[in-house]
Amino acid sequence: MMLRTSHFKCTVTALLLSWGISAPVLADQARIDDLLGQLKEAEPGMAERIATEIQSEWSKSGSPAMDLLLRRGQDALESGDPGLAAEHLTAAIDHAPNFAEAYSARANAYYRLGLVGPAIEDLRVALLLNPQNFYALRGFGVVLEEMGRTEDALAIFRQVHDIYPSEPGTAEAIDRLERMLEGQAL
Repeated sequence: MMLRTSHFKCTVTALLLSWGISAPVLADQARIDDLLGQLKEAEPGMAERIATEIQSEWSKSGSPAMDLLLRRGQDALESGDPGLAAEHLTAAIDHAPNFAEAYSARANAYYRLGLVGPAIEDLRVALLLNPQNFYALRGFGVVLEEMGRTEDALAIFRQVHDIYPSEPGTAEAIDRLERMLEGQAL
């Protein structure tokens, strides 16, 4: 009996240790919140580094396989193949339907494929899952501006500015849209 109990304890300990070592890494919300706070106060050069760290945290799904699919989708986008990117990202979404970053990236792929409706829907889901995603917000603002929805685009770009004040291009977009609404020539 003593041998059986000892074997059982060793087995349980080994399982717990192996689970702890191989447990998926999820985005650390406390770290993200801290980084978002820093982002509001950061100078442009530092802000870009912080934004990259936030993006890195958002890219952690909790599953190495889903993280790999996201990375493959992002790599396909970077290499100019939005069709392949959409395939990888759809696979990630199929298996991890709450992975906001996959929706955001697939929206980019759809947009590049000229599929504006599906891109908007993916941005909507991405923002429902992660309302602070300034990249998804910015993409939504771009689409709204292209659709001629100037007031809505301006509101979105102002949200981006509230989260990431030094985001490249946002201040210019706000200025451009405000001038359009005031009837000034661009």
